[in-house]
Amino acid sequence: MQIKEDYCMKKTLILIFVTAAAMLVSGCDFVRTLAGRPTSAQLETIRQEKLAAEEARHQAKLDSMDRVKKAMADSLAALETHLLDSLSQAKGTVLNPSKLGGLFTTKLEAKYYIVVGAFRNRSYAERKLKGCNAAGYTATIISFRNGLLAVGVCPSDSLNETLKTLKKLRGTEVCPQDGWILVND
Repeated sequence: MQIKEDYCMKKTLILIFVTAAAMLVSGCDFVRTLAGRPTSAQLETIRQEKLAAEEARHQAKLDSMDRVKKAMADSLAALETHLLDSLSQAKGTVLNPSKLGGLFTTKLEAKYYIVVGAFRNRSYAERKLKGCNAAGYTATIISFRNGLLAVGVCPSDSLNETLKTLKKLRGTEVCPQDGWILVND
């Protein structure tokens, strides 16, 4: 009986030794495999799949936001074009420089100007410019290819703001009733 116990003891010690050696060589994956759990490679694959799925969801949200942003920009552009067309047809208030042969002025700083006077004679345009500046308005002379010199005030990149300013200025000494908005495209 003693021999049998010694044999079992040696067998158990060898099994423990082999198991410990296998763990040292293969790491925790051996134990995980024995326990029916995923190995570190399988866990890494699962983590990468979750990360890829999260990135795909995030990219889908970004793409959706880009589509909404583009749709809004298109809508605003269409609305602005419609508004400009409506104003042009209703009162002759808005004018694109191409209708006057195009701008000769090299560069204007803003998209919209309120034109308070248009002249063929430069001295008249300069006199109007001085009067606008004296009244406290930022004014500039805008030259057209057809020789017309316009005096523009209140430069702005907002059509809504320009329309409000035009309503305030119309009929004052600075802006006659036929003042109009120049759209610098």
